[in-house]
Amino acid sequence: MLDLDAPCVDLRSLDEVWFQVAGTLCNLSCNHCFISCNPGNHSFGFLDLAKIRPFLAESVKLGVKEYYFTGGEPFLNREIVPILEETLRLGPATVLTNGTVFRGRLVNELRRIAEGSQYSLEIRVSIDGPDKETNDPIRGEGSFEDAMRGVQQLAQSGFLPIITMVQTWADSDTLKVLDQFGAELKRRGCVRPRFKILPTLRIGMEATRTRGYLSEERITREMLEGYDTSQLICSHSRIVTDQGVAICPILIESPVAHMGSTLEETLRPFAVDQPACYTCYLFGSICTNTGAALSGRDC
Repeated sequence: MLDLDAPCVDLRSLDEVWFQVAGTLCNLSCNHCFISCNPGNHSFGFLDLAKIRPFLAESVKLGVKEYYFTGGEPFLNREIVPILEETLRLGPATVLTNGTVFRGRLVNELRRIAEGSQYSLEIRVSIDGPDKETNDPIRGEGSFEDAMRGVQQLAQSGFLPIITMVQTWADSDTLKVLDQFGAELKRRGCVRPRFKILPTLRIGMEATRTRGYLSEERITREMLEGYDTSQLICSHSRIVTDQGVAICPILIESPVAHMGSTLEETLRPFAVDQPACYTCYLFGSICTNTGAALSGRDC
């Protein structure tokens, strides 16, 4: 039951639906992962096409405009291509990936379904720095080169991948990081890189790597007065997991975030009193492709 004394956010419109298509299984063990995905984490399972189809049908009735696919690592799901192909008949889709599992045949299949749809297929690749010295201590040895090979394959196939980086450097170094990364991407054939810089979420593995949230890092009802709640993903999105529909991709491990077994059951306000909600309050739309954090820089 909703706590009426807690700070609450209404669902303004259901614009995006997310699918936790690979559950919590990932081929990497990033030490800042906010839901602790790794090769042995089966807390959440895969979603196959048969499971996703009813939610796609429901999403059309509810006026959903865009779809996101995350994990874990989405491309570990062997049905990801037919899932995307069916989704792209309904609207634009974005896949969040670590970029390390791409092979020529998979990239060719992605190109095929992208060219066969009137809607866009975006690929977001997580690489946490412009070189292996920055990225690999966080994402694992060799992950920078593996991910960059994936980005190179995407660029050669005509995609313009969005590079997402969790900021682990000082604000004053951001332009230097972007310029350095842009030059490296240009060298590998990605001539018009796009970047999305993400803040750290102090839950999951990140709480161990640095620290968890402090007691005062919470949203209060007063903080929402005059605040544009459309900046919060919970005001326009929901996420489908193999255990039901949750409020957002950040909070799937929180029992209170699971709101029902269908999208329609989740069309109600949510109490944004979870610690990670504080980061969304500060930074806005950190999960979707929109927002001030997304920038394109010509190299």
